[in-house]
Amino acid sequence: MRTPTPTRTRTRLACGLGATLLGAAAVLSSPGAAFGANLLSNGDFEAGTAGWNCSGGLGSTVGSPVHGGSRALAGAASASDNATCAQSVAVRPNTTYTLSAWVRGSYVYLGVTGGASTWTTSAGTYSKLTVSFTTGAAQTSAEVYLHGWYGQGTYYADDVTLDGPGGGTDTQAPTAPGGLTAAGKSATSVSLSWTASTDDVGVTGYDVYQGGTRVAGSTTTSTTVTGLTPDTAYSFTVRARDAAGNTSPASNTVSVTTDNGTTPPAGFKQAAPYYYLGWGNPPSAATVMNATGVKWFTMAFVLSSGGCNPSWDGQRPLTGGVDQSTIASIRAAGGDIVPSIGGWQGNKLGPNCATPEALAGAYQKVIDAYGLKAIDVDIENTDEFENAVVQDRILGALKIVKQNNPGLRTILTFGTATSGPTSWGNRLIDQAKALNAGIDVFTIMPFDFGNASTDMYASTVSATEGLKAKLTSAFGWDDATAYAHIGISGMNGISDTQETTTVQNWTDIRNWANSHHLARLAFWSVNRDRGCPGGGLQETCSGIAQSDWQFTSITAGFTG
Repeated sequence: MRTPTPTRTRTRLACGLGATLLGAAAVLSSPGAAFGANLLSNGDFEAGTAGWNCSGGLGSTVGSPVHGGSRALAGAASASDNATCAQSVAVRPNTTYTLSAWVRGSYVYLGVTGGASTWTTSAGTYSKLTVSFTTGAAQTSAEVYLHGWYGQGTYYADDVTLDGPGGGTDTQAPTAPGGLTAAGKSATSVSLSWTASTDDVGVTGYDVYQGGTRVAGSTTTSTTVTGLTPDTAYSFTVRARDAAGNTSPASNTVSVTTDNGTTPPAGFKQAAPYYYLGWGNPPSAATVMNATGVKWFTMAFVLSSGGCNPSWDGQRPLTGGVDQSTIASIRAAGGDIVPSIGGWQGNKLGPNCATPEALAGAYQKVIDAYGLKAIDVDIENTDEFENAVVQDRILGALKIVKQNNPGLRTILTFGTATSGPTSWGNRLIDQAKALNAGIDVFTIMPFDFGNASTDMYASTVSATEGLKAKLTSAFGWDDATAYAHIGISGMNGISDTQETTTVQNWTDIRNWANSHHLARLAFWSVNRDRGCPGGGLQETCSGIAQSDWQFTSITAGFTG
């Protein structure tokens, strides 16, 4: 390999340790930066390499690894070209400037042409390089650069800043950005947006600060701060800058807590009505899918066939029977299933498996039988829901299978009052937090309230809002995060206590669930999704006037 030399030339574009410093100090520094105007255009490389001149066409941007935002510079140094990327900026004479960049790779250089420079020999993770320089008596422009070294492979750079006053005579700062809000978040990132600043000569960009540290930049009125810690509170402000280097006052402060890592990702939205092969003249799943567009079914019920052994209805084997062939037909039609484990009655796994580990083993058998993406535990009645020992056993088991099956989504389904979770529901949620069970979706069953005249739309909304309030209290989530952990599982037509959920009720519930971006919508059941007005509570129909599969069609329109 070539040994780094102590000079930078226009032919080699190489900078070394012996470069002449213009009253400067060059250091490999720790994170942190003072407030200042970034004079560089596209220093965060969110706009590709715009504003930068990269030698040999060897500069590009990548989505990983990045230090901040979504893009970083990648300089593909070759045996004959060290992949210099440079930018010229207007400066003021006899003025001190500070140049910094986050870099990663072997022999990465940062400097100003004809002046100060610094480098790092090897950085397996992003490290911050900083160098200061003072302009000459008549100097009005400076060229800053980054490069790697010959034959050392690709280097990466991100969040390059040049702090100091810009060239020219403009001294008017932009107005402060307004309306800073958190537009979205994950366990490790926060998306921010704000209203534009104004300036007499035009705003050139915005810098996002966490306290006194610049953590991101943007040329638009939004950006995403990445590399954050899950379940942690952060506060951010934004400042605008203009071409002259004037910096605005800070925006309002926005405080946001990152997710705890269990929020269902975008795309995990289940429209999954219950489908039961155990009674109720079960229709052909493929026929229902073709007629309605529904893609998911919640298949009921996995129970105990004796001890800690799972089977369908406690009778039919997991594999080799009608349940497996039905699942195969659903998947052949482009759909999938989530099994419902438990239910109101029957011999259940929760009380029969003696420990969380044993219960997790039973759940794992179901997961392995079908290569599942999600499982639902329908925790009801006094043997499971109203039993503290079994509640904790189920939560412990779900935590284990989630750890052992990356990407698996876990759902709890339980009863509710019209105002939200009952005392047992509140305990279940509190224990899910205390045990760090990582439950993805808490699904309530807003029916069987005991009053035939109940307004089922209003009661469903109030029960869901009560659940949202409990989740925000227990987990410290904001409203949007809590809604993203919620499911609704209703009962079409006539319920066990003679309540009536009409077609219009269910449409309104579906629309409300979409507008609040819930995670899951289900109902009991597809078997009953046929009309029989005046028929009362039935296994094979809803007891009201409706067309076949009408509730399923409505549910299929749930997108979250």
